[in-house]
Amino acid sequence: MKFSLCVLVAVVAVSSTNAFTARTSSSRGMISTKLHSTTETEANPMARSKSKQPVFDEVCETTGVTLTRFMNEVAMLNPELRELTTLFGAIDTACKAMTNVVKRSQLPSSETLGYQGAVNIQGEDQKKLDVITNDILKRALRFTGRLGVDLIGTANSDNQEIVIEEGEKYVAVFDPLDGSSNVDAGIPTGTIIGIYEHSDNCEIDPECIGDECTELEAQCLANTLQPGTNLVAAAYCLYSSSTFMAITLGNGVYMFCLDETIGEFVLSHANVKVPADCNIYSMNEANFDKWDAPLKNVVKGWREGTGKSGERFTSRYIGSMVGDVHRTLLYGGVFGYPGDTKNVNGKLRLLYEGAPMSFIMEQAGGISSTGKERVMEITPEYVHQRIPVVMGSKNAVQEILDAYAAE
Repeated sequence: MKFSLCVLVAVVAVSSTNAFTARTSSSRGMISTKLHSTTETEANPMARSKSKQPVFDEVCETTGVTLTRFMNEVAMLNPELRELTTLFGAIDTACKAMTNVVKRSQLPSSETLGYQGAVNIQGEDQKKLDVITNDILKRALRFTGRLGVDLIGTANSDNQEIVIEEGEKYVAVFDPLDGSSNVDAGIPTGTIIGIYEHSDNCEIDPECIGDECTELEAQCLANTLQPGTNLVAAAYCLYSSSTFMAITLGNGVYMFCLDETIGEFVLSHANVKVPADCNIYSMNEANFDKWDAPLKNVVKGWREGTGKSGERFTSRYIGSMVGDVHRTLLYGGVFGYPGDTKNVNGKLRLLYEGAPMSFIMEQAGGISSTGKERVMEITPEYVHQRIPVVMGSKNAVQEILDAYAAE
């Protein structure tokens, strides 16, 4: 299928050795399907096991392709993803709003200065900016009317409210402002978002009362605790010298940059692939002595140039997950927030930090692991569960995995 618009064409890949246009059915209805000469697995070894995943093929010059235009083209050939277009429209608007809030946060007239005067559920001080960005994103997504469970696991507040919307199909989890403690110093911050399918088993009787409702809500919350392999889409927004948005719908990573002169996110990097080899690592080396022996040995080898690559690595650590992962995607490297003797399970939250960012990293051809197991395959036991994470360039991360396996 050809388009008059010069844009990235979205198609659905299915196993076939032919090349023709067909119609096929799924639980979501009829889907326009373009069959390729290669299977989905051959085209993308990181593709999920689910069938009929959207694939994006670069067919022409991409200058001037906005996020809105991109998502409209995706929906045109993948009707079952049309509702995601609405969600990403809300994410687009929210990230623009949060860009302005972050930029103005240090002005004397800003209402975002200072602490909120409360401690969140994880024992962390809340800044007003945490609360404001949380509300911006929550409202933007809720008003789309596309969320079955709205919204759980926000990082910087105690909010775990359950709002059930009858007949809707998605669940959104997010960290509204990752690295917010760095805002005062002008260090990059970001927003992390994961979108899952809503379980049909999660239904609230509008006439229920008291403890009965509470129990049903708890069941719905449990239904949202899904492994990263169930993610439908993931995205992050980076607020730095420019505002970037990276997204994946399951086959590849596409990066957009906000052009403030026209107020639109414009495609800047199509089908991002993290280099397989690297000489950069991003970890808090102040905790080096507290790390597991396998990780210490590998990092020591990187420092001295005695690792598998034989190259001497450079340390580049921002202290903001979105910023460090963004650089890793573009330049290659390893980002890690490992466990240590003080924080055995690390500090990153699985549901709304580890899993969505791992989805993005894997779709760019990288690896994400705790050191012992794939992050995407871990099912959260509770909303704020923490895990150790190492992710990035395939060969360097594999060196860490091999060290743990040989322990």
